Amino acid sequence: MIRAEGLSKTFRRYEREPGVLGSLRTLFSRRHTTVTAVDEVSFEVSAGTRVAYLGANGAGKSTTVKLLTGVTTPTSGRCTVDGIEPYRERVRNSGNIGVVFGHRSQLWWDLSVPDSFRILKHIYDIDEAAYRRNLSLFRDVLDIDALGNTPIRELSLGQRMRAEIAASLLHTPAVVFWDEPTIGLDLVLKEAVRALANQINREHGTTIFLTSHDISDISAICDQVLVVDQGRIVHQGTLAALLRTARHRAVHFDHRGDESPGQVAARIEEALTGTSVSIDDQRRVTISFPVDRLTAREVLTWVLHRFDVTDCFAPEPDLQTVLREIYGGRQPARSTAE
Repeated sequence: MIRAEGLSKTFRRYEREPGVLGSLRTLFSRRHTTVTAVDEVSFEVSAGTRVAYLGANGAGKSTTVKLLTGVTTPTSGRCTVDGIEPYRERVRNSGNIGVVFGHRSQLWWDLSVPDSFRILKHIYDIDEAAYRRNLSLFRDVLDIDALGNTPIRELSLGQRMRAEIAASLLHTPAVVFWDEPTIGLDLVLKEAVRALANQINREHGTTIFLTSHDISDISAICDQVLVVDQGRIVHQGTLAALLRTARHRAVHFDHRGDESPGQVAARIEEALTGTSVSIDDQRRVTISFPVDRLTAREVLTWVLHRFDVTDCFAPEPDLQTVLREIYGGRQPARSTAE
């Protein structure tokens, strides 16, 4: 459904010298730096997949989404969405996809949500029965009717995001690109959006391409993960496979004893090579250990034999920890001054 082949995008960042003389020199001799936002990215996403496209700020996520939706043109390489090159056939592509950009609106700023939806119905030539069916769904899940006839510009961020999500699904697209779709939403509405994403995927086979900094969005919606760092894909596979790449895990325990937190930490770190220990205000001890040296069972066994433990557990690696490890080992960004 979605294919990228050696996809790259570079931008020129012009440099301006300080002061009046510097500004004058810039008029006659402009220097710039070429910044690589997307660096020969290649991947495939099958139809019906729910994939998270993850990366730190500046990793190239939003630029990739803009390339896939036809907003911008690649410097080199090629991408297709359902067999269409988005930047060559923008009109045809737009009828096949739904898009949400968290900080940008696709709706008419001075019109109400119902008026905007009626315009979209004509733009996409949506069948009346399908239009009414989708509106009914959005009323039930997103409480769209509560937005009334208020102009889009007067809605809160959370209210506008509800309308944006509904608008992206109004024409039952084959693919949706959601960039930070739950920004500004409360917990209940976030859960509703996640349930809606899974429902349209289940009932219509909709392919979902999600970028989000909300770990809960990713865990609740996606079964596949693409991780990009410095413009390059560094992981592609299932969410479970990504979690198994964790280099560190943790054991948590509570105990009875007279030793100070400093003494407890020093005792553990001296005995278990490569571990680091933190202790919170409630004296809960967290042992972080490298998985190439120790197992959770070994750490727990050592703890249980040496402390009067009242509670202990060893959670599976979480997505936030794994991503922190990936980004922590990054190389400096590549740029070329010209």
